[in-house]
Amino acid sequence: MENTAHALLDGWEAYYVILGSSAAALTGLQFVVIALVVDTPGLRSADSVGAFGTPTVVHFCLCLFVAAVLSAPWPNLVPVTWLLIATGSVGVLYTLVAFRRARRQTSYRPVADDWLWHIALPLIAYGTLLAAATCLLRDPATALFIVGAVALLLVFIGIHNAWDAVAYIAIQHRSKPND
Repeated sequence: MENTAHALLDGWEAYYVILGSSAAALTGLQFVVIALVVDTPGLRSADSVGAFGTPTVVHFCLCLFVAAVLSAPWPNLVPVTWLLIATGSVGVLYTLVAFRRARRQTSYRPVADDWLWHIALPLIAYGTLLAAATCLLRDPATALFIVGAVALLLVFIGIHNAWDAVAYIAIQHRSKPND
């Protein structure tokens, strides 16, 4: 099994180096955006950041974690399976927390697009990650392609949500009269 695990994971090394590096860089940019928003009157709300900003960082970080897990030189796929199951479970649970936060916050009224990108797609991604992880030992080649697609989807979700937040902030900032 050792040679099989190394052979399977070595084929994904470049993919996860690119994806993990992108997720890490985008996480850093999210911090910059939040630091800039803190100085913008009327646009900061702990509730809305917890509902819409923090989940974006979590998606990027969980993608980075998946990339790190799949880049490690594992002797077999059993620990990879358990770590991916844990990651999918954490993602599902955290998305449910984000859903609760989005419903409770009052500074922004989410529209259908927000529910799709902030709740539905992350739930689908993390649920798919869980399913792929449970199949990893039976059909590793297929499961690894699904995990790779999920990791890429999480980066796209994060990019969309970060852009959406920046666009909203820019429009709100322009529509506010100068003090």
